[in-house]
Amino acid sequence: MIEEKDTDILEKIICFLHSIHIPVVEKKLPNNTFLPGVSLEGATILMNPSQLKYPGDLLHEAGHIAVTEEKLRPLIGTDKMDSSWPTDGDEIATILWSFAAAHHLNLDLNIVFHSGGYKDDSEWLIEEFNNKRYTGLPLLEWMSLCTSDEFPTMRKWLR
Repeated sequence: MIEEKDTDILEKIICFLHSIHIPVVEKKLPNNTFLPGVSLEGATILMNPSQLKYPGDLLHEAGHIAVTEEKLRPLIGTDKMDSSWPTDGDEIATILWSFAAAHHLNLDLNIVFHSGGYKDDSEWLIEEFNNKRYTGLPLLEWMSLCTSDEFPTMRKWLR
C-alpha cells in the first residue's frame, strides 16, 4: 500500500527502531487494525507492508512503546493491559517522542504527522514543532528521556 518512494523511509525507520531495541516484525494482519498495516504486541511492532499506508505510523506506535513503563510493555496489545492505556498524557508524550525521532532521522515532519491522522491536527502540530513549542516536554523530562535545554535531542529513547 505504501508507495515505492516510501520504501527507503520505511527502511530507515525500521533500522532506527531496531537500534533502540524496538523490534519490527513483518506479519499478516487483519484488515481492522487501528492503523492500516500496524499492530502492537508487547514491545514489538507488527507490520504488514502491503497494508501499511503511512511509514511514519511506525514511529508513532514506537513512541507508545517507548513512553510506556518497562514493566508494562509486555502487556501492550493484551487484555492484561489497563483499559485506560494509552492515557492522554501517554498520547502527548508519544507525539513529542515521535517528533524527536523524526528530527533524529532528519525526516520531513509530514511523514510522521500526515494528514490522514492526528484528528486533523497534523498541520497545527507541525507548526507548533517548527516554532519550538513542545507541549508535553515536562512529561518526557519526567520520564528521564531528555532535558528541555537539549530537546529534541534525546538522552535515551526508552523509558
